[in-house]
Amino acid sequence: MMKARPITRYTTLGLFGLLVCGLGIMFTGFDLSGVLAAEYAPAPKLTAADYPTIAGVNSRVAVWIFAQLHLWFAAFVLAVPIFVFIIEVIGMRTRDKRYDDMAYEFIKVAITAYSLTAILGGALLFSLILFYPHLFNYLAVIFSESMFYYALLFFAESAVLYIYYYGWHWLQGGFRKWVHLTLGLTLNAVGTTLMLLANAWLTFMMSPAGVDGAGVFSGDAWAAIHNFLWNPINIHRFVANIAYGGSIVGAYAAFKFLTAGSKEARAHYDWMGYNANFIAICALLPLPFAGYYLAAEIYAYSQQMGITLMGGIFAWLFIIQAVLIGTLFLSANYYLWCGMGRSDGAKRYTKYIKYIAIVLVGAFLVWFTPHTLVLSNAELKALGGPHHKILGPLGIMPAKNTAVNVMIIFTALSFMFYRRANKIATVNWVNAGNAFQVALFTAGIINIMFLGIYHGYFTNTVYKVAASIPQVLTTVVVIVGSITLDSFIYKNAREVAPLHWGRIPGRAQYALFLLAVAFTWLMGLMGYIRSGIRQHWHVVDIMRDNSTEAFTPTLGYAANVVSVAAIIFMAMVIFVFWIAQVSSNKTLPAGYWKA
Repeated sequence: MMKARPITRYTTLGLFGLLVCGLGIMFTGFDLSGVLAAEYAPAPKLTAADYPTIAGVNSRVAVWIFAQLHLWFAAFVLAVPIFVFIIEVIGMRTRDKRYDDMAYEFIKVAITAYSLTAILGGALLFSLILFYPHLFNYLAVIFSESMFYYALLFFAESAVLYIYYYGWHWLQGGFRKWVHLTLGLTLNAVGTTLMLLANAWLTFMMSPAGVDGAGVFSGDAWAAIHNFLWNPINIHRFVANIAYGGSIVGAYAAFKFLTAGSKEARAHYDWMGYNANFIAICALLPLPFAGYYLAAEIYAYSQQMGITLMGGIFAWLFIIQAVLIGTLFLSANYYLWCGMGRSDGAKRYTKYIKYIAIVLVGAFLVWFTPHTLVLSNAELKALGGPHHKILGPLGIMPAKNTAVNVMIIFTALSFMFYRRANKIATVNWVNAGNAFQVALFTAGIINIMFLGIYHGYFTNTVYKVAASIPQVLTTVVVIVGSITLDSFIYKNAREVAPLHWGRIPGRAQYALFLLAVAFTWLMGLMGYIRSGIRQHWHVVDIMRDNSTEAFTPTLGYAANVVSVAAIIFMAMVIFVFWIAQVSSNKTLPAGYWKA
């Protein structure tokens, strides 16, 4: 049994984060009475002199990096308790202690990350007050009530988290287990509420509500919170956070697998890595649709922002996004293919892997094909324009919508092959069921291709946009229908042989590392785009940014800042992994993984 380590180290880190907040307010001279006096005043019209310059620090980059680091850790600590709670419930229902052990180890990783989240949140607050005092004052007037509740909820989340983690072994068995599950549910409810409140502040800057044209607050705090882009951001971030959390704990499991010194430990962390990858894939599949919904709502709110997002300076960042998302899909699939080696019956399906890989790579190439090429005058003359005659049509959204739906369907097919690899169906209608599944996949792919090609290239723009909805519905029907049917086909199926957990090549663990790194960089670039489409506005059309850094960075500049932040984050994550490892060295008993 693992013994909980003293609480002192973690509470000290968390309290230090709160102390940073307090020192930030005290040393910058931020006056809350000034906020109250400025209540319902118009948005201030700032000049360059209103932005403090301190020790030559680039204020924009400082806030940018602190905000991004805080969001990465916040995404992680929001997601982990969600699937920890689900895993704990599964463990209670199945009475399999391995689930409970896995859930405990996941939350152990998150506990240190939570402290770092608090510290980085304090650093972000400190830098905002220091470098952008007038903006912070203005937002504090509008969101003073929600900020107050945010602080209370933060203390509540801290208390519940520490009781949940340090009381894990105490609150086991009988009624105590239900108390522990209730704490887990409360932790997730509080954490999600914190995310919703913070999302309101950032979406207000993109789509202000509850204020007039001059920025005068109406006094309706709910209107400001429930602005036009609040719900789309909430949906997108919630799904993305779960996928991201799965990728980070998958990297932790890969790290532990590669450093494991026993067969039992390798089996345990192989199983943990599989579950983390499964969580990441389940959230990754609907993530592109959540992103498309957010982009559509941005365009619906402001065509100017929408054009800047998809057709302006940020368009080329979506090519990088396509490369990274393609990397996510390929990494996740590659890990599943390697994982089929755990089963003695996998050879029945390995012959199909090369065909799935060809389709995935083909869809990936379509996804990151640009519509307009950046060319020199000589290249433009030789090509006859900025659009390639053959490849140019692949650069518009109908082709990319088709590609992503095909990638999602074939990723689901990879998972089905993995799931079937070690099973032999016993129902007498297995051939008819398989034939129906093949027909379902075939009909779905044909429909997706038809919608993408015909409505994408031979109808007007209205139908091009509308065609994406039946494409998504087709993908959902194929995946849900095939997996549901598969569950009936393989109900009461017999195993070929017990799964050999730990029998997976080491290179598969590097796929989990790649998944985490690609996700981190992707989130950083997409966060820059979301913020960058405001361009020279603190609050769109209401409060202008007149600082010396009020310019749209070049793609190289933005990529460098995000990359530096990602390297810092990865270094901090390695520290979290190390802390989790030295806090307790668990030796799994011999036979732990025997069926």
